[in-house]
Amino acid sequence: MKYLYRAFQLLVSLPVAFISTVATAVTVIIGCTVGNGHFWGYYPGKWWSKLMVRIFLLPVTVEGRENLEPEQSYVFVANHQGAFDIFLIYGYLGRNFKWMMKCELERIPFVGYACRKARFIFVDKRNPGKVRETYGMARETLSSGMSLVVFPEGARTFTGQMRDFKKGAFMLSDELQLPIVPLTINGSFDVLPRMKDWHWISWHPLRLTIHQPIYPVGKGQENVLATLRQSYDSVASALDAR
Repeated sequence: MKYLYRAFQLLVSLPVAFISTVATAVTVIIGCTVGNGHFWGYYPGKWWSKLMVRIFLLPVTVEGRENLEPEQSYVFVANHQGAFDIFLIYGYLGRNFKWMMKCELERIPFVGYACRKARFIFVDKRNPGKVRETYGMARETLSSGMSLVVFPEGARTFTGQMRDFKKGAFMLSDELQLPIVPLTINGSFDVLPRMKDWHWISWHPLRLTIHQPIYPVGKGQENVLATLRQSYDSVASALDAR
Protein backbone atom coordinates (compact mmCIF):
# COMPACT_ATOMS: atom_id res chain seq x y z
CA MET A 1 0.00 0.00 0.00
CA LYS A 2 2.88 2.38 0.78
CA TYR A 3 4.31 2.08 -2.73
CA LEU A 4 0.88 2.41 -4.33
CA TYR A 5 0.38 5.63 -2.38
CA ARG A 6 3.79 6.90 -3.51
CA ALA A 7 2.95 6.11 -7.13
CA PHE A 8 -0.29 8.08 -6.73
CA GLN A 9 1.67 11.02 -5.30
CA LEU A 10 4.14 10.95 -8.18
CA LEU A 11 1.59 10.64 -10.95
CA VAL A 12 -1.33 12.65 -9.54
CA SER A 13 -0.78 14.53 -6.28
CA LEU A 14 2.54 16.26 -6.98
CA PRO A 15 1.69 17.50 -10.51
CA VAL A 16 -1.68 18.83 -9.28
CA ALA A 17 0.01 20.40 -6.24
CA PHE A 18 2.57 22.21 -8.41
CA ILE A 19 0.05 23.51 -10.94
CA SER A 20 -2.48 24.57 -8.30
CA THR A 21 0.20 26.32 -6.22
CA VAL A 22 1.38 28.43 -9.15
CA ALA A 23 -2.21 29.13 -10.26
CA THR A 24 -3.25 30.15 -6.75
CA ALA A 25 -0.25 32.45 -6.31
CA VAL A 26 -0.94 34.16 -9.65
CA THR A 27 -4.63 34.52 -8.75
CA VAL A 28 -3.78 36.11 -5.41
CA ILE A 29 -1.28 38.50 -7.00
CA ILE A 30 -3.72 39.65 -9.67
CA GLY A 31 -6.73 39.70 -7.35
CA CYS A 32 -5.00 41.73 -4.64
CA THR A 33 -3.66 44.14 -7.25
CA VAL A 34 -7.02 44.95 -8.84
CA GLY A 35 -9.60 44.00 -6.20
CA ASN A 36 -10.43 43.41 -2.55
CA GLY A 37 -7.24 42.29 -0.83
CA HIS A 38 -9.08 40.75 2.12
CA PHE A 39 -11.04 38.50 -0.26
CA TRP A 40 -8.22 37.61 -2.66
CA GLY A 41 -5.70 37.27 0.14
CA TYR A 42 -7.79 34.59 1.83
CA TYR A 43 -10.24 32.63 -0.31
CA PRO A 44 -7.92 31.38 -3.10
CA GLY A 45 -5.51 30.18 -0.39
CA LYS A 46 -8.35 28.51 1.50
CA TRP A 47 -9.52 26.61 -1.61
CA TRP A 48 -5.91 25.72 -2.51
CA SER A 49 -5.28 24.36 0.99
CA LYS A 50 -8.37 22.15 0.89
CA LEU A 51 -7.27 20.85 -2.50
CA MET A 52 -3.77 20.10 -1.20
CA VAL A 53 -5.18 18.02 1.64
CA ARG A 54 -7.61 16.17 -0.63
CA ILE A 55 -5.16 15.31 -3.41
CA PHE A 56 -3.02 13.53 -0.82
CA LEU A 57 -6.15 11.71 0.45
CA LEU A 58 -5.73 12.94 4.03
CA PRO A 59 -8.85 12.85 6.25
CA VAL A 60 -9.49 15.97 8.34
CA THR A 61 -11.42 16.44 11.59
CA VAL A 62 -12.18 19.90 12.99
CA GLU A 63 -13.41 20.39 16.56
CA GLY A 64 -14.54 23.59 18.29
CA ARG A 65 -15.61 25.95 15.49
CA GLU A 66 -18.61 26.83 17.68
CA ASN A 67 -16.17 28.57 20.06
CA LEU A 68 -15.65 31.44 17.60
CA GLU A 69 -17.93 34.48 17.50
CA PRO A 70 -18.83 36.09 14.16
CA GLU A 71 -17.03 39.37 13.42
CA GLN A 72 -14.71 39.04 16.43
CA SER A 73 -11.01 39.64 15.79
CA TYR A 74 -8.74 36.98 17.33
CA VAL A 75 -5.08 36.20 17.79
CA PHE A 76 -4.85 32.49 16.93
CA VAL A 77 -1.85 30.62 18.33
CA ALA A 78 -1.05 27.06 17.21
CA ASN A 79 1.57 24.40 17.75
CA HIS A 80 3.77 23.86 14.69
CA GLN A 81 4.18 20.18 13.79
CA GLY A 82 4.95 20.29 10.08
CA ALA A 83 4.34 21.75 6.63
CA PHE A 84 0.73 20.57 6.51
CA ASP A 85 -0.14 22.84 9.45
CA ILE A 86 -0.52 25.59 6.85
CA PHE A 87 -3.08 23.67 4.80
CA LEU A 88 -5.00 22.52 7.87
CA ILE A 89 -5.42 26.02 9.34
CA TYR A 90 -5.83 27.87 6.04
CA GLY A 91 -8.35 25.40 4.67
CA TYR A 92 -10.36 24.46 7.74
CA LEU A 93 -10.25 27.18 10.41
CA GLY A 94 -13.19 28.92 8.75
CA ARG A 95 -12.07 32.46 9.58
CA ASN A 96 -10.52 35.13 7.37
CA PHE A 97 -7.09 36.03 8.78
CA LYS A 98 -3.54 37.08 8.00
CA TRP A 99 -0.51 34.86 8.58
CA MET A 100 2.50 35.89 10.62
CA MET A 101 5.37 33.99 8.98
CA LYS A 102 9.16 33.86 8.88
CA CYS A 103 10.73 36.18 6.31
CA GLU A 104 12.60 33.34 4.54
CA LEU A 105 9.29 32.23 2.99
CA GLU A 106 9.23 35.43 0.95
CA ARG A 107 11.96 33.94 -1.26
CA ILE A 108 9.71 31.14 -2.57
CA PRO A 109 8.96 31.88 -6.25
CA PHE A 110 5.41 33.15 -6.86
CA VAL A 111 4.28 32.15 -3.35
CA GLY A 112 6.42 34.71 -1.51
CA TYR A 113 5.24 37.59 -3.67
CA ALA A 114 1.62 36.42 -3.37
CA CYS A 115 1.96 36.45 0.42
CA ARG A 116 3.35 39.97 0.27
CA LYS A 117 0.46 41.13 -1.93
CA ALA A 118 -2.01 39.48 0.48
CA ARG A 119 -0.43 41.60 3.25
CA PHE A 120 0.73 38.66 5.31
CA ILE A 121 3.29 39.68 7.91
CA PHE A 122 6.89 38.51 7.49
CA VAL A 123 8.76 38.30 10.78
CA ASP A 124 12.15 39.94 10.24
CA LYS A 125 14.56 39.69 13.20
CA ARG A 126 17.67 41.09 11.51
CA ASN A 127 17.70 44.22 13.69
CA PRO A 128 15.50 46.03 16.25
CA GLY A 129 14.09 48.35 13.59
CA LYS A 130 12.83 45.40 11.53
CA VAL A 131 11.30 43.84 14.63
CA ARG A 132 9.44 47.07 15.41
CA GLU A 133 8.23 47.25 11.81
CA THR A 134 6.92 43.68 12.00
CA TYR A 135 5.18 44.41 15.28
CA GLY A 136 3.64 47.57 13.83
CA MET A 137 2.21 45.71 10.84
CA ALA A 138 0.69 43.08 13.13
CA ARG A 139 -0.83 45.80 15.31
CA GLU A 140 -2.30 47.50 12.23
CA THR A 141 -3.79 44.21 10.99
CA LEU A 142 -5.50 43.46 14.29
CA SER A 143 -6.68 47.05 14.78
CA SER A 144 -8.44 46.90 11.39
CA GLY A 145 -10.64 44.03 12.64
CA MET A 146 -8.71 41.22 10.92
CA SER A 147 -7.54 38.14 12.81
CA LEU A 148 -3.95 36.91 12.93
CA VAL A 149 -2.48 33.39 13.03
CA VAL A 150 0.85 32.93 14.79
CA PHE A 151 3.04 29.90 15.53
CA PRO A 152 4.46 31.05 18.89
CA GLU A 153 7.07 28.25 18.94
CA GLY A 154 8.73 30.18 16.11
CA ALA A 155 9.50 27.14 13.93
CA ARG A 156 8.40 23.58 13.28
CA THR A 157 9.31 20.98 15.87
CA PHE A 158 12.05 18.44 15.15
CA THR A 159 10.66 15.86 17.57
CA GLY A 160 6.86 16.18 17.51
CA GLN A 161 6.99 17.60 21.04
CA MET A 162 5.75 21.15 21.59
CA ARG A 163 8.40 23.73 22.42
CA ASP A 164 8.16 26.86 24.57
CA PHE A 165 6.01 29.73 23.33
CA LYS A 166 7.51 33.14 22.57
CA LYS A 167 5.72 36.22 23.93
CA GLY A 168 5.11 38.29 20.77
CA ALA A 169 1.54 37.20 20.02
CA PHE A 170 0.54 37.54 23.64
CA MET A 171 1.99 41.05 23.86
CA LEU A 172 -0.15 42.05 20.86
CA SER A 173 -3.22 40.54 22.49
CA ASP A 174 -2.45 42.40 25.69
CA GLU A 175 -1.82 45.76 24.00
CA LEU A 176 -5.03 45.63 21.93
CA GLN A 177 -7.05 43.72 24.55
CA LEU A 178 -8.02 41.01 22.06
CA PRO A 179 -8.80 37.37 22.87
CA ILE A 180 -6.29 34.61 22.18
CA VAL A 181 -7.63 31.39 20.61
CA PRO A 182 -5.35 28.36 21.05
CA LEU A 183 -5.32 25.83 18.20
CA THR A 184 -4.06 22.27 18.54
CA ILE A 185 -2.78 20.46 15.45
CA ASN A 186 -2.46 16.69 15.41
CA GLY A 187 -1.18 14.47 12.62
CA SER A 188 0.89 16.96 10.63
CA PHE A 189 4.15 15.69 12.12
CA ASP A 190 3.28 12.19 10.92
CA VAL A 191 2.41 13.43 7.40
CA LEU A 192 5.55 15.50 6.73
CA PRO A 193 7.84 16.44 9.64
CA ARG A 194 10.49 19.14 9.38
CA MET A 195 13.42 16.73 8.97
CA LYS A 196 11.74 15.10 5.94
CA ASP A 197 11.11 18.14 3.74
CA TRP A 198 11.13 17.08 0.07
CA HIS A 199 10.43 13.45 1.05
CA TRP A 200 7.36 11.37 0.33
CA ILE A 201 4.13 12.31 2.10
CA SER A 202 2.98 9.73 4.66
CA TRP A 203 -0.73 9.06 4.99
CA HIS A 204 -2.13 10.06 8.39
CA PRO A 205 -5.36 11.71 9.61
CA LEU A 206 -5.21 15.41 10.49
CA ARG A 207 -7.11 17.05 13.33
CA LEU A 208 -7.58 20.72 14.22
CA THR A 209 -8.93 21.59 17.66
CA ILE A 210 -10.19 25.15 18.20
CA HIS A 211 -10.19 25.93 21.93
CA GLN A 212 -12.22 28.42 23.91
CA PRO A 213 -10.99 32.02 23.54
CA ILE A 214 -8.84 33.37 26.34
CA TYR A 215 -9.81 36.97 27.10
CA PRO A 216 -7.38 39.44 28.69
CA VAL A 217 -7.68 39.91 32.43
CA GLY A 218 -5.98 43.20 33.16
CA LYS A 219 -3.11 44.60 31.12
CA GLY A 220 0.65 44.35 31.33
CA GLN A 221 3.35 41.76 31.85
CA GLU A 222 1.30 39.72 34.31
CA ASN A 223 -1.53 39.35 31.80
CA VAL A 224 0.92 38.47 28.99
CA LEU A 225 2.46 35.66 31.00
CA ALA A 226 -0.91 34.40 32.23
CA THR A 227 -2.40 34.17 28.74
CA LEU A 228 0.79 32.56 27.43
CA ARG A 229 0.69 29.84 30.09
CA GLN A 230 -3.04 29.25 29.66
CA SER A 231 -2.67 29.05 25.87
CA TYR A 232 0.22 26.60 26.11
CA ASP A 233 -1.76 24.39 28.49
CA SER A 234 -4.83 24.50 26.21
CA VAL A 235 -2.84 23.47 23.14
CA ALA A 236 -1.07 20.72 25.06
CA SER A 237 -4.33 19.37 26.50
CA ALA A 238 -5.51 18.17 23.08
CA LEU A 239 -2.19 16.85 21.76
CA ASP A 240 -2.00 13.13 21.04
CA ALA A 241 0.56 11.30 23.14
CA ARG A 242 3.80 10.48 21.34
